[in-house]
Amino acid sequence: MRFTEFNFHPNLLEGVEASNYENATPVQEQVIPSILAGKDIIASAQTGTGKTAAFLLPVMNQILKNHVDGQVGALIVVPTRELAIQIAQHIEGLSYFTHLSSIAIYGGNDAQNFVAEKKALQMGADIIVCTPGRMIAHLNMGYVNMKGLQFLILDEADRMLDMGFQDDINKIIKGLPVKRQNLLFSATMPGKIRELARKILHEPVEINIAISKPPEKIVQKAFVVYEPQKLPLIKKILKETPYKNALIFCSRKQTVKQLARELKHGGVNVAEIHSDLEQSERESVLGAFTAGRIPVMVATDILSRGIDIDTIDVVINYDVPGDGEDYVHRIGRTARAEADGSAFTLIGEKEHNRFAAIEQLLGKEVEKVEVPKELGKAPVYNPRIRSGSGNRSPQRQFHRGAPKRR
Repeated sequence: MRFTEFNFHPNLLEGVEASNYENATPVQEQVIPSILAGKDIIASAQTGTGKTAAFLLPVMNQILKNHVDGQVGALIVVPTRELAIQIAQHIEGLSYFTHLSSIAIYGGNDAQNFVAEKKALQMGADIIVCTPGRMIAHLNMGYVNMKGLQFLILDEADRMLDMGFQDDINKIIKGLPVKRQNLLFSATMPGKIRELARKILHEPVEINIAISKPPEKIVQKAFVVYEPQKLPLIKKILKETPYKNALIFCSRKQTVKQLARELKHGGVNVAEIHSDLEQSERESVLGAFTAGRIPVMVATDILSRGIDIDTIDVVINYDVPGDGEDYVHRIGRTARAEADGSAFTLIGEKEHNRFAAIEQLLGKEVEKVEVPKELGKAPVYNPRIRSGSGNRSPQRQFHRGAPKRR
């Protein structure tokens, strides 16, 4: 299902397109329509399934439709500052072409940050992302006004309860209007989560997303590289790896076009598939690839689902996909039927955290292969949450999207 089918606000769709989202993941397909229909949600979904966009997009869409100046529209409660930062960055990207405002509120000793948070709460930022303890600190000061709140989202609820935030969550909820839409996301569903759901949710839609895993017979390897090393490395992989059909995935159609052009110049018999091609062109190219007349295909995630070609024995991720589900679907294009297959992922300098999240979803580390010496020195794999420059805590920013369009 494509994101254009959800009938989102046009300005929000611009942010979706700029974020390179085309097709919804399974959790997004189930969660988004229920939120748009005004239902409370209890969803079992792990990190890497696309769950963040699953709740952000419909929540942002509804706030745009029913916007009230000076009122907090959505409160997202998360267990850690790292997750708060990640979600806030996600909001900033998706809301870029809208007038929505947002801020992340989390612990730290910087008085300047506390003042910025206070201002955002008093002004009524459209979306607040917070950790429980920090939100309680603001609530205790008496200036937080949540009377116009439309949405309460509890993300990674099981982790929050494990960390001892039950009382803080209860206190936060007491200060919220009774009439609101509640969304609860949890990787697991122990009894204490069920109990919390009974207290705060009203006739919820229950969604359980089974985490798909790639077949064991797929040999997964990754290279940690600088961006300029990606093209020569792909050429080397294609030259030295035996294959019948090789499928190369890129997240952006511009990258697909550029890579296909460079490979053609290097003498590779290659075709490309992306959303700019007419359906008849896609079918013709795919037919030639399936028949073996064209052995190499460069594509966007438009080909990561729904194709079943037994002869694909090599998949290369030119870049790290946006979430774990996309990774599993991409590499799952190889090792079809009883065949074996290899999957290579090129991890750029800015993609370490994203790949680490995918490894967490897989439940194992993917083997990191040394970059050939003739390609030069490569970076060290060093995933971590980058919350600012150096070791300093980031200054809290009250983000507002584009001005309203008249």
